[in-house]
Amino acid sequence: MVTFHDIKKSEEVKTFLSIAETQMRVLGYTEHSFRHVGIVSSTAGNIMEELGFSEREVELSRIAGYLHDIGNAVNRADHAHTGAILAYQMLTGIGMDCKEAAEIMMAIGNHDELTGTPVSNISASLILADKSDVHRSRVRNTDLAHFDIHDRVNYAVERSVISVNSEEKTANLVLKIDTEICPVMDYFEIFLGRMTMNRRAAAFLGLQFQLFINDSKLI
Repeated sequence: MVTFHDIKKSEEVKTFLSIAETQMRVLGYTEHSFRHVGIVSSTAGNIMEELGFSEREVELSRIAGYLHDIGNAVNRADHAHTGAILAYQMLTGIGMDCKEAAEIMMAIGNHDELTGTPVSNISASLILADKSDVHRSRVRNTDLAHFDIHDRVNYAVERSVISVNSEEKTANLVLKIDTEICPVMDYFEIFLGRMTMNRRAAAFLGLQFQLFINDSKLI
């Protein structure tokens, strides 16, 4: 049975994530490599675990989270679809059952807000984890004078935590934003699509999505 540990130690996975990071850096995007996929993987697994899913489903969510951005090694455009196929080929190539690999493929193929939607528990947990990773550590540009709006919004976020409560049936995204760097409205301007997708993902899991910024509930 293929495990998350097998994926992390795979030289093929390491290579694709490194190439993806190189391409995203050249294109001027925020960090999408080992830091990001590690956080998304851990968060997706934690969400599934908190909601009482099986140990194997938790494991598959972690794997999906770790592999979800490998399509960036090919091209940023349609990276979710490309990454889904690459992930399936990688996973079956190292012996994963085709049904499990297909579940991960489907989750990765639906994680991008432009073309995706929650279609399974694994995909919903991946969406919540991925779309909630907004933080200043993802910004590569160190010159504030040359920040675009994405740099400014990410850099303004000093803390970002997504958590679920199985008893209260909630998924809470809690952000701390330095409003001297970025007003709250700028966050909504560029991340409204992500928040809508988070709400749909939470609903798929039977949860209500709530957004808190600087201790104020906005959604």
